[in-house]
Amino acid sequence: MNEISTFEKLTQLLDAYSHEHGARPQKILIGYKAYYHLMGNSNFATEVTDSALNPNKRRYKKIKIKVTKDDYQLELE
Repeated sequence: MNEISTFEKLTQLLDAYSHEHGARPQKILIGYKAYYHLMGNSNFATEVTDSALNPNKRRYKKIKIKVTKDDYQLELE
């Protein structure tokens, strides 16, 4: 069985949220371990690191990222 990557889960969440609410979310809540796995994806890592010099103000697809203490949290607000 093929396991879905964290990046694919995030992409699916963003698509579902946009389709359901008709707008982009304001914030992405990402657990620190999930963030580590996402940074392994070159597309995500490039966009996030190029979005801001300050790691606390980084964005993905122009959506704020908040890294949380939960291991694998992946939620949208």
